[in-house]
Amino acid sequence: MRTAIVTREGFDKLKQELHFLWREERPEITKKVAWAASLGDRSENADYQYNKKRLREIDWRVRYLRKAIENLKVVDYSPEQEGKVFFGAWVEIENDDGQQLTLRVVGYDEIFGRKNYISIDSPMARALLKKEVDDEAIVSTPDGDKCWYINKIFYRQAE
Repeated sequence: MRTAIVTREGFDKLKQELHFLWREERPEITKKVAWAASLGDRSENADYQYNKKRLREIDWRVRYLRKAIENLKVVDYSPEQEGKVFFGAWVEIENDDGQQLTLRVVGYDEIFGRKNYISIDSPMARALLKKEVDDEAIVSTPDGDKCWYINKIFYRQAE
């Protein structure tokens, strides 16, 4: 597994998820599996089957998180980043059609479940990196190159 980068906020959230799954959810599901198994015939026991499946999902995610956390490099905010798009930046952009987006450039492990977070490896993030306000970013898409204008760049601390 290669070393990946993550914001401090993202790293903390991954650690919290691991803690929750391992210390809270897994013990609860394990109790449910044991209870359902004690009822007898497991082949027609929906509680047993569902909870056993959930236990496998938790175990898979725990293994993934442990490996990922070992290989993550936390990239903290630095005042030198101000004024340009770097890792962890929030960027407000607009295209010629007036469509506006506010996106945050983060690590791959942080994008899931967050529609306004984009991976540093994405074409959009690559086009935005090192740009300043009023610069244009040309993003290569399957439909051709698209032009976005940078309206605002900001870095805010985790809430």
